[in-house]
Amino acid sequence: MKNLITAFFLLLLVGEANAQTKFFTKTGYAKFYSEAPLEDIEAINNKVQSIIDIEKSEVAINVPITAFQFENSLMQEHFNENYLESEKWPMAAFSGYFVSDGVIDINRNGVYEVRVKGKMTIHGVTKPMDTVGSIKVDNNKVVAKTSFMVKVADYDIEIPTIVFKNIAEEVEVTVELKYLPFKS
Repeated sequence: MKNLITAFFLLLLVGEANAQTKFFTKTGYAKFYSEAPLEDIEAINNKVQSIIDIEKSEVAINVPITAFQFENSLMQEHFNENYLESEKWPMAAFSGYFVSDGVIDINRNGVYEVRVKGKMTIHGVTKPMDTVGSIKVDNNKVVAKTSFMVKVADYDIEIPTIVFKNIAEEVEVTVELKYLPFKS
Protein backbone atom coordinates (compact mmCIF):
# COMPACT_ATOMS: atom_id res chain seq x y z
CA MET A 1 0.00 0.00 0.00
CA LYS A 2 2.84 2.40 0.86
CA ASN A 3 4.30 1.94 -2.64
CA LEU A 4 0.89 2.59 -4.22
CA ILE A 5 0.49 5.82 -2.29
CA THR A 6 4.03 6.97 -3.10
CA ALA A 7 3.54 6.15 -6.78
CA PHE A 8 0.30 8.12 -6.91
CA PHE A 9 1.92 11.19 -5.35
CA LEU A 10 4.84 10.93 -7.77
CA LEU A 11 2.49 10.68 -10.76
CA LEU A 12 0.79 13.86 -9.67
CA LEU A 13 4.09 15.64 -9.22
CA VAL A 14 5.88 14.47 -12.39
CA GLY A 15 5.68 16.61 -15.46
CA GLU A 16 5.21 20.29 -15.76
CA ALA A 17 4.16 21.69 -12.39
CA ASN A 18 1.60 24.42 -12.79
CA ALA A 19 1.28 26.47 -9.61
CA GLN A 20 -2.12 27.64 -10.82
CA THR A 21 -3.74 24.18 -10.84
CA LYS A 22 -1.83 22.10 -8.28
CA PHE A 23 -2.18 22.67 -4.56
CA PHE A 24 -0.69 20.89 -1.53
CA THR A 25 -1.07 20.66 2.23
CA LYS A 26 0.79 18.89 5.03
CA THR A 27 -1.46 20.26 7.77
CA GLY A 28 -4.91 19.11 6.73
CA TYR A 29 -7.55 18.41 9.34
CA ALA A 30 -9.46 15.17 9.85
CA LYS A 31 -11.81 14.27 12.68
CA PHE A 32 -13.71 11.14 13.43
CA TYR A 33 -16.64 10.91 15.76
CA SER A 34 -18.19 7.75 17.16
CA GLU A 35 -21.55 8.11 18.88
CA ALA A 36 -22.41 5.00 20.90
CA PRO A 37 -24.85 4.18 23.73
CA LEU A 38 -22.22 4.21 26.48
CA GLU A 39 -19.62 6.65 25.20
CA ASP A 40 -18.91 9.17 22.45
CA ILE A 41 -15.39 9.09 21.04
CA GLU A 42 -13.72 11.87 19.06
CA ALA A 43 -10.21 12.19 17.67
CA ILE A 44 -8.55 14.97 15.68
CA ASN A 45 -5.63 14.82 13.26
CA ASN A 46 -3.87 17.96 11.96
CA LYS A 47 -1.18 16.18 9.94
CA VAL A 48 -3.18 15.10 6.91
CA GLN A 49 -1.21 15.38 3.66
CA SER A 50 -2.89 15.99 0.34
CA ILE A 51 -2.33 17.16 -3.18
CA ILE A 52 -5.06 18.31 -5.53
CA ASP A 53 -4.86 19.07 -9.24
CA ILE A 54 -7.79 21.30 -10.16
CA GLU A 55 -7.16 21.04 -13.92
CA LYS A 56 -7.11 17.21 -13.90
CA SER A 57 -9.77 16.91 -11.14
CA GLU A 58 -7.49 14.55 -9.17
CA VAL A 59 -6.92 14.34 -5.44
CA ALA A 60 -4.75 12.18 -3.17
CA ILE A 61 -4.86 12.15 0.62
CA ASN A 62 -2.62 10.46 3.22
CA VAL A 63 -3.71 10.27 6.85
CA PRO A 64 -1.09 9.20 9.42
CA ILE A 65 -3.05 7.06 11.88
CA THR A 66 -0.85 7.77 14.92
CA ALA A 67 -1.44 11.52 14.48
CA PHE A 68 -5.05 11.19 15.71
CA GLN A 69 -5.26 12.82 19.13
CA PHE A 70 -7.82 11.74 21.73
CA GLU A 71 -8.87 13.38 24.99
CA ASN A 72 -8.05 10.16 26.79
CA SER A 73 -4.57 8.68 26.26
CA LEU A 74 -5.84 5.16 26.97
CA MET A 75 -8.36 5.53 24.10
CA GLN A 76 -5.53 6.63 21.83
CA GLU A 77 -3.43 3.63 22.84
CA HIS A 78 -6.31 1.18 22.21
CA PHE A 79 -7.12 2.87 18.89
CA ASN A 80 -3.54 2.46 17.63
CA GLU A 81 -2.71 -0.94 19.10
CA ASN A 82 -5.99 -2.86 19.13
CA TYR A 83 -8.26 -1.42 16.46
CA LEU A 84 -6.32 0.30 13.67
CA GLU A 85 -3.07 -1.58 14.34
CA SER A 86 -1.14 1.50 13.24
CA GLU A 87 2.23 -0.23 13.54
CA LYS A 88 1.14 -2.61 10.77
CA TRP A 89 -0.94 -0.06 8.78
CA PRO A 90 0.41 3.43 9.60
CA MET A 91 -1.55 5.30 6.92
CA ALA A 92 -5.08 5.62 5.67
CA ALA A 93 -5.29 6.93 2.12
CA PHE A 94 -7.66 8.12 -0.56
CA SER A 95 -6.95 8.57 -4.25
CA GLY A 96 -9.49 9.57 -6.81
CA TYR A 97 -11.12 12.39 -8.65
CA PHE A 98 -13.87 14.95 -8.27
CA VAL A 99 -16.59 16.16 -10.60
CA SER A 100 -18.45 19.44 -10.50
CA ASP A 101 -21.49 20.73 -12.36
CA GLY A 102 -19.30 23.55 -13.68
CA VAL A 103 -15.64 24.27 -14.27
CA ILE A 104 -13.72 25.13 -11.13
CA ASP A 105 -12.04 28.42 -11.94
CA ILE A 106 -9.15 29.10 -9.57
CA ASN A 107 -9.09 32.71 -10.75
CA ARG A 108 -12.68 33.26 -9.59
CA ASN A 109 -13.55 33.20 -5.89
CA GLY A 110 -16.44 30.94 -5.01
CA VAL A 111 -17.60 27.67 -3.54
CA TYR A 112 -17.96 24.73 -5.89
CA GLU A 113 -19.99 21.67 -4.91
CA VAL A 114 -18.25 18.45 -6.00
CA ARG A 115 -18.83 14.71 -6.05
CA VAL A 116 -15.69 12.80 -5.00
CA LYS A 117 -15.06 9.25 -6.24
CA GLY A 118 -12.13 6.95 -5.78
CA LYS A 119 -10.65 4.34 -3.47
CA MET A 120 -10.08 4.64 0.25
CA THR A 121 -7.69 2.39 2.15
CA ILE A 122 -7.98 1.92 5.91
CA HIS A 123 -6.47 -0.89 8.00
CA GLY A 124 -5.05 -2.51 4.85
CA VAL A 125 -8.47 -2.75 3.17
CA THR A 126 -9.29 -0.77 0.01
CA LYS A 127 -12.90 0.06 -0.85
CA PRO A 128 -14.57 2.29 -3.43
CA MET A 129 -15.72 5.63 -2.07
CA ASP A 130 -18.28 8.07 -3.38
CA THR A 131 -19.19 11.20 -1.41
CA VAL A 132 -19.97 14.88 -1.80
CA GLY A 133 -18.00 17.90 -0.70
CA SER A 134 -17.02 21.41 -1.62
CA ILE A 135 -14.02 23.24 -2.98
CA LYS A 136 -13.73 26.88 -2.01
CA VAL A 137 -11.47 29.17 -4.02
CA ASP A 138 -10.45 32.41 -2.30
CA ASN A 139 -7.61 34.55 -3.65
CA ASN A 140 -5.45 31.67 -4.96
CA LYS A 141 -6.13 29.58 -1.85
CA VAL A 142 -8.14 26.37 -2.07
CA VAL A 143 -10.09 24.74 0.78
CA ALA A 144 -11.72 21.34 0.29
CA LYS A 145 -14.30 20.00 2.77
CA THR A 146 -16.25 16.79 3.09
CA SER A 147 -17.98 14.66 5.68
CA PHE A 148 -18.97 11.01 5.35
CA MET A 149 -19.72 7.86 7.31
CA VAL A 150 -17.38 4.86 7.54
CA LYS A 151 -18.59 1.40 8.54
CA VAL A 152 -15.93 -0.04 10.82
CA ALA A 153 -16.63 -3.64 9.72
CA ASP A 154 -16.04 -2.71 6.04
CA TYR A 155 -12.36 -2.22 6.86
CA ASP A 156 -11.93 -5.39 8.95
CA ILE A 157 -11.63 -3.41 12.16
CA GLU A 158 -12.72 -5.77 14.90
CA ILE A 159 -14.46 -4.42 17.98
CA PRO A 160 -14.33 -6.82 20.96
CA THR A 161 -17.80 -7.67 22.32
CA ILE A 162 -16.81 -6.37 25.75
CA VAL A 163 -16.61 -2.78 24.37
CA PHE A 164 -19.19 -3.14 21.58
CA LYS A 165 -21.55 -0.61 23.19
CA ASN A 166 -18.70 1.89 23.53
CA ILE A 167 -17.88 2.12 19.83
CA ALA A 168 -20.33 2.83 17.01
CA GLU A 169 -20.59 0.53 14.01
CA GLU A 170 -20.32 3.64 11.83
CA VAL A 171 -18.12 6.64 12.53
CA GLU A 172 -18.49 10.10 11.06
CA VAL A 173 -15.38 11.44 9.34
CA THR A 174 -14.94 15.16 8.66
CA VAL A 175 -12.09 16.48 6.53
CA GLU A 176 -10.93 20.05 5.83
CA LEU A 177 -7.89 20.61 3.65
CA LYS A 178 -6.46 24.12 3.35
CA TYR A 179 -4.22 24.04 0.29
CA LEU A 180 -1.46 26.34 -0.83
CA PRO A 181 -0.14 26.58 -4.39
CA PHE A 182 2.24 23.75 -5.21
CA LYS A 183 5.68 24.86 -6.31
CA SER A 184 8.12 22.39 -7.86
